[in-house]
Amino acid sequence: MNYLDELNPSQKEASTQIDGPMMVIAGAGSGKTKVLTYRISYLIENNIDAFNILALTFTNKAAGEMKHRISQMIGGNESKNIWMGTFHSIFARILRIEHEKIGYPSNFTIYDTQDTKSLIKTIVKEMGLDDKLYKPNVVYSRISSAKNNLISAQDYLSRVEIMAEDRSSGRTRLGDVYLEYQSRCFKSGAMDFDDLLFKTNVLLHQNPDVLLKYQNKFKYILVDEYQDTNYSQYLIIKSLAARFENICVVGDDAQSIYSFRGANIENILNFKKDYPDYNLYKLEQNYRSTQNIVNAANSIISNNKNQIEKKVWTANEEGELITVLKSFSDNEEGKQIANDIFNIKNNEQANNLDFAILYRTNAQSRSFEEAFRKLNLPYKIYGGLSFYQRKEIKDLLAYFRLTANNNDEEALKRIINYPKRGIGKTTLDKALVCANQNKTTIWNVLENPMSFGFNCNSGTANKIDSFISMIKSFKAQLTTKNAFDLAHEIAKSSGVLNDLYSDRTPEGIVRHENIQELLNAISEFSESQSNETNLQVHLTDFLIDVALLTDADSEKEEDKDKISLMTIHAAKGLEFPYVYIVGVEENLFPSQLSLNSRTELEEERRLFYVALTRAKKKAVLSYAVSRYRWGNFTSCEPSRFIEEIDEQFLDIQVPTSKISTFSKPNNVRKDFANEKIYNTNRNLKKVSTIKNQKLDNSDLDKIKIGTEVNHEKFGKGKVVQLLGDTPNVKATVYFPSSGQKQLLLKFAKLQILN
Repeated sequence: MNYLDELNPSQKEASTQIDGPMMVIAGAGSGKTKVLTYRISYLIENNIDAFNILALTFTNKAAGEMKHRISQMIGGNESKNIWMGTFHSIFARILRIEHEKIGYPSNFTIYDTQDTKSLIKTIVKEMGLDDKLYKPNVVYSRISSAKNNLISAQDYLSRVEIMAEDRSSGRTRLGDVYLEYQSRCFKSGAMDFDDLLFKTNVLLHQNPDVLLKYQNKFKYILVDEYQDTNYSQYLIIKSLAARFENICVVGDDAQSIYSFRGANIENILNFKKDYPDYNLYKLEQNYRSTQNIVNAANSIISNNKNQIEKKVWTANEEGELITVLKSFSDNEEGKQIANDIFNIKNNEQANNLDFAILYRTNAQSRSFEEAFRKLNLPYKIYGGLSFYQRKEIKDLLAYFRLTANNNDEEALKRIINYPKRGIGKTTLDKALVCANQNKTTIWNVLENPMSFGFNCNSGTANKIDSFISMIKSFKAQLTTKNAFDLAHEIAKSSGVLNDLYSDRTPEGIVRHENIQELLNAISEFSESQSNETNLQVHLTDFLIDVALLTDADSEKEEDKDKISLMTIHAAKGLEFPYVYIVGVEENLFPSQLSLNSRTELEEERRLFYVALTRAKKKAVLSYAVSRYRWGNFTSCEPSRFIEEIDEQFLDIQVPTSKISTFSKPNNVRKDFANEKIYNTNRNLKKVSTIKNQKLDNSDLDKIKIGTEVNHEKFGKGKVVQLLGDTPNVKATVYFPSSGQKQLLLKFAKLQILN
């Protein structure tokens, strides 16, 4: 069967245009990756040379899966000739080829966020600046934003409006820090992630011959997730496509949620201005979710004014209504959802990996972690410390990096005295000062101390010589040994393996096992790359690959059958049968920080749309009427986003007196017709309070020690202690069913029984 027969008419039309600019607006779950894959296959089958195709994605994992699928569809090895990968990996590859044009070594190091912040911290200290004002996170964010807007350090210092902003924040030297940071990176032969885009723009702008070379090479350009591109990425794409204009961008303006990273939704909204003769294709059939989920998502996103019009639909089953779950507190929210997952697993034989908890902020994970542990439900938090950010892994990678690039200052500082070899901080600081004074690298100072006037005692000098000689011996083997053999040699000869092996604590054993896992990863990488290229794979090849990994790319197999806990931003591109969107409350979701303008609010609404469309089978919207925030117990009201969903797609559920279940009334609409949601500011009419009469704040003085009360969750109990003044009185109540509880009376909604 012809593979194009697997496509629906819209997908097929988009996949078979060969020449000219085109934009594919792909609704959630509509098969955009499939279109990209099939279009590339179609181009190759129609005699377009694979070497002339550039495909840009946002994860290496996605690129690898697409290559594999193309190989299956068209056979042979042509798929290996496509330039396909993330923006950063493709542009890093170009920069390594053209390194001389920008004055960098071909083996330049790529600094991750930790390396960058470490260097910034060093510079701030050396410049004698207040480290509380010039926090690494703040400085890094400012520098990153400048680079993504193509503002160099020199431009930064010359721009009046930028300097005025820094003066108003009290950081008048931020531009100087940026300038020194760039100088130190260049001296170390290092780039950060933003540099990979910034330097590519510089390369293409300042070298017309290089631009023409890659315009002629990349005659056909495909870009995934175009709505997530920033200004720097946009300019590179526009420059490369300018000669032939055979550009295909795929995306969904309704899923543009990364403005905080510099993503610019105008790139996709204004595509027609850049290419007036473009063809527009809309993929509107959702293959992922049920009808109720799709329709609910449509009703939400229709409230946004700034969007490309489309109507997503699905031929899937109608499915369950969207559950709206009310909880008394954030802890109860965690317990109710944990129990719901436990019951679904038992009743429907679902796996842990079928479930996802999506929240607006990482801090919301606590109550779910506690509830999952009590029910022995395995879970994984995304966005936590990834494998390649663990100390022992970073240490050994630093040895690899210094071996490949002796000028890598951050790598040298990290491992010159690990394992301990008697080269202390004082010696290193002196070497650093000497290097800065002589405008050279620390490595050069340590390798040739006499040439730079660096003096230390003979014992320390001998230890430095031994360290330098060891790294040189590793470097001599870079091109003769394969990646795994040299990595194992470095781990053993450096003393890292022995140091970790000698630590027999449980933590030490885990760290040693992690090093073994890293060596396993290098072995697997070497084998797969060697099979693909028939060439020996060197350690520098692995370093290039690992520097550009994302968390999704490095997920380990044993992490897979676990419940996923993650922010909604981290969930982009993923899908799960059961999705719980939690903390759907005003000032939390939408975030309080996003209520200053329509633009910000519309991005929050797109974020909610993304969250809801991750669900395939069942979606639950959960909110609490009270939660601890910043150490204070605060009342909450349900999010406006619940109100914006057409009520015909909602199923509001009433909390029962027991945590283990929440009920599902036979006629939800009838039960809630005359009741109001817990909402002091708006008449949001769908989620009920309990019908029995409760005390309002004016009746709090009726509660005394010894008063018998009823609580909607804990049942009957007796007040045993009262603390504080009205209206912030806390009552300690003994409940026979669940023990002693401390409640804030104004939120507890107690009913007096005697």
